[in-house]
Amino acid sequence: MNRFKTLNARRLSIAAFSFSFAYLLSFLFEGQVLYSLLDLRGTDAGRYILTAIIAHFAGLFTCGLFVKSQTAAKSMMLGGMGLCLAATVPFFFPLPTLWMGGLIVSGYFSGCAVAAWGFFLRAFTPKNERIKSCADVLIYSNLLMIAVNVVTMNRSTFIGLGLSVLCLVIGMVFIWMLPLEQENEQNKTFKNKTHGGIKNQLILLCLFVFIITINSGLMYQVINPAFEHLTGLVSWYWAVPYIVALAIMRNLPMKAKRSRILYIGMAMIMGAFISFMLLGRNTSDYLTVDTLMLGACGIFDLFWWSILGEMLDYSDNPAQTFGIGLSANVFGVLCGGVLGMAVTSIGLPSAEVAVIALTVVCVTLVMLPPLNHQLVLLLKSHAYLAAYDNMSQSQQTDIVRQVKTLDPLTVREQEVLQLILSGKSNREIAGALFISENTVKTHARSIFSKYDVSSRAELISTLLKNQTGE
Repeated sequence: MNRFKTLNARRLSIAAFSFSFAYLLSFLFEGQVLYSLLDLRGTDAGRYILTAIIAHFAGLFTCGLFVKSQTAAKSMMLGGMGLCLAATVPFFFPLPTLWMGGLIVSGYFSGCAVAAWGFFLRAFTPKNERIKSCADVLIYSNLLMIAVNVVTMNRSTFIGLGLSVLCLVIGMVFIWMLPLEQENEQNKTFKNKTHGGIKNQLILLCLFVFIITINSGLMYQVINPAFEHLTGLVSWYWAVPYIVALAIMRNLPMKAKRSRILYIGMAMIMGAFISFMLLGRNTSDYLTVDTLMLGACGIFDLFWWSILGEMLDYSDNPAQTFGIGLSANVFGVLCGGVLGMAVTSIGLPSAEVAVIALTVVCVTLVMLPPLNHQLVLLLKSHAYLAAYDNMSQSQQTDIVRQVKTLDPLTVREQEVLQLILSGKSNREIAGALFISENTVKTHARSIFSKYDVSSRAELISTLLKNQTGE
């Protein structure tokens, strides 16, 4: 019965987010509906597009400051989407003076709603299956977006706007139906072991996401306009490679090494910009460039969405972790968009655009190995700690004795090590042993040296990996 109930809650959560996100993709966030409306009114599109993205970034980044529980998250999602609905109404009328305010309001609160969904992703999707839930919401929302795009670009902008609003309303109904559940004991156990645990990894992930999504901003402002004469094809094909890539990644066996696929994604981005430089602007050229670019976007989007999903177990506030992580994505698109507008305004040749894009890829290539190493250590070490916590005192002592050190640990270092393996922070260890935090750090560095490791996560992984069945 509980499994059935959880499954229904998970499906409801996916449906709520998919419809709400479809509104975002088709309208607010570089959506074809917004582009078409601005084009109809002969308005400066760049100013409105950038305003909506900046507001969305602010919503994602700040949501965690005031949404700190599942109840608050549901209220934010429902209220935020309601404000988006009210702010979208002026777009049915020739009232461009109200449009800017509407984009600021809807951009900000839609960002908050997306971040708040982190609570429901953690609550209703089991650990190690969040990659599937993330893939599902991205696939369903993009399919809905394609339907809205086709209508907008081939039939009527206002019917497209109406469909976009319909997605928003349906999303609100599903949000309203979402159940509220108590945090489970497993999450409480993990949260107690996370003091300072994911900060460095989250910063590194955000930096990686920010840099590589600069290319997405370039795509919106440089590649897409170059093929806008292929209206019929672009309206339905644009997101198809993205969806196919998501579906492939979603259904890979759990043991598949997805980190290797990231290198394929980087090669696809390089291929897309080189093709854009060398090829023309006809149908086959578009299919080549778009397939490479959007396929790569699908690979990378699911990579960081799923990593953020797994990180939620180690966070006191899922809305904060999920929101900050995705804000790095939006900030990269924003900076890439500004760069793309500058490139377009000065008429930079496509060869030089390709050089910029390839430089970005090269930087991320350098970052990927240490990022992968840090993330693997983080996720494994927390799993090891949970298993260690359930062992008897004698089993815990045996584990420490079994692993050889370069030099014997002192009595104080053994005490510090036991507390590290209990998931204590440096401050908590200092309090427990009545010593200063700096003294704890000195002992920790000595322990790292004797075990020939460079970090707490690597120490935990080294000591515990052979005792947890892996």
